[in-house]
Amino acid sequence: MPNKTVIVSLSDEKYFELLLELINSINNFDQSKEVDICILDAGMNDGQINTLRQKVKQIKKAEWDIDVPGYKVRNKEWLKSQVSRAFLPNYFPDYENYIWIDSDAWINDWHAIDLLIKGCKMKELAITQTIAPGYRDVGKVNWIFGNIVAVKTQNFKHAIRSGFEKYIARKIAFAPHLNIGVFSMRKSSSGWNIWQKNLRKALSKGRVFGSEGLAINVSVYVDNLETEFLPPSCNWIINHLLPKYDEENQQFVEPNLPNNKIGIVHLAGGYIVNDIDIREDKRIKVNLKTLNDSNVLKSLRFNIG
Repeated sequence: MPNKTVIVSLSDEKYFELLLELINSINNFDQSKEVDICILDAGMNDGQINTLRQKVKQIKKAEWDIDVPGYKVRNKEWLKSQVSRAFLPNYFPDYENYIWIDSDAWINDWHAIDLLIKGCKMKELAITQTIAPGYRDVGKVNWIFGNIVAVKTQNFKHAIRSGFEKYIARKIAFAPHLNIGVFSMRKSSSGWNIWQKNLRKALSKGRVFGSEGLAINVSVYVDNLETEFLPPSCNWIINHLLPKYDEENQQFVEPNLPNNKIGIVHLAGGYIVNDIDIREDKRIKVNLKTLNDSNVLKSLRFNIG
């Protein structure tokens, strides 16, 4: 009987090593037999494609599912990820549940996959808000004088640049940002059409990078797309807040009590050590606190000591 759930990611030639780590982290769990892995190709070379064929169910070439002017992309194939993830059922139609995980993320604990599957069955979209205990800045403002401020939040700036009405920009200005690097939707979800509508709007005037995230934020906070908000462990972005390390169980955990296991470690935005992004050098280790209140040097990449 074919699997009902697929995990999809995308890579170009540069992110291939990270993609392999994601795939290996999925297959590290026995539960991986219950899901398929499919990949969108946004510029991998022939050797990389051949390597992937032995590891995943299907590989499809990512397309510009919404027309984007050439001057906006300048042959950056990886930018297709900003469009194609909103059309996953078109690429891989044989599934009921779709989980998207960016190639610079990996599975630390399977509970995140279980929640992503359960979440998209319950509601139209399952996704994590980028806010968690310990976050100290949820949106920037510039104080001009008195009580007058200039709003600088990610959602607000991008919405204005993309030509959305001011009331929409204001409505999402301080809503907790939804990071589209990890999400799930079932095939029958109304969310695909709503997301695609807002994505067309975002791409018509705004920049390509970040457009899919802006569109999903508008879909949830303005169009009121029914959403299951998953815990931060389902998309732990390390450049916002470093994890702690549980030496006894050899796992990354949330840095605040009760130190829940982190399900998906996401390297979005990178993490710089000695002027080098850890996504570019897997040998780099980061100084982390342990649950015993000591310190340990650990790589934040998958399966690296």
